Amino acid sequence: MKKYLVTAQLSALEKTNGGIVYLLPNILIKVCTLVPLLYLWRVVMSAGAHVGMTLEQMLSYTYLSALLSNMLVVETAASGWLSEGVILQLYGRPLSVIGQLVAQTVGGWAPYLLLFSLPLALLAPLLGVHLVPASPWFFVSLLLCIMLGFAIDALFACLSIRLRNMNWLINRLRLAVATVFSGTVIPIKLLPYGMAEVMKYQPFASLGGAPLSVFIGTADLTEIISIQVLWNLILWPTALLIWNRSQERMVSYGG
Repeated sequence: MKKYLVTAQLSALEKTNGGIVYLLPNILIKVCTLVPLLYLWRVVMSAGAHVGMTLEQMLSYTYLSALLSNMLVVETAASGWLSEGVILQLYGRPLSVIGQLVAQTVGGWAPYLLLFSLPLALLAPLLGVHLVPASPWFFVSLLLCIMLGFAIDALFACLSIRLRNMNWLINRLRLAVATVFSGTVIPIKLLPYGMAEVMKYQPFASLGGAPLSVFIGTADLTEIISIQVLWNLILWPTALLIWNRSQERMVSYGG
């Protein structure tokens, strides 16, 4: 475990190698995206729109989605590293390759959590946003979400291997699917024509939308947690099996 912790620490330090100023553009983009969204929901719901949530719940949902965006839909560097040959170097280390990917990804979250999420969490009351979870089961749901996110990311990496490192296509596909089906941008409850009842059972709904719903208190806890556990039990063995079978197909620029 110590080796993975050191790997995570090195990954966190790597993010700040260019100085904190290097991180500011991404942080500013996140802030400039979040503030208009909060204003939009205030205007829409103050006009009498019914979305199955109170204004306070919707603001909390949107705010927390921005603060924990990296955790709610996990994206590792696996797909990019495949084409660059970096991932092949991980096999020369006395650690699990997937374990190294997890450690480096989690470590990379630290600077943004400290420089973006923590300050905005402290400012939440000033913006009229309530950031107290409706249930302590939120933390369990968030952990299950993160675990499932890594399994899904590994499957996308395997798809990249199969498609001979078509990384741009894989990333666009991942972005489109995650945006529509995970519930991080548009809550599953808002989907029209009864789609919400069906879509909540697909694996992407067990990512961001699940812990966010638990946080604001609109979820059926037993159902949400059970679905998340079920998808973890299905997709982790599947991801590991496909990953092991895909290793010999790995190629990179130049070899």
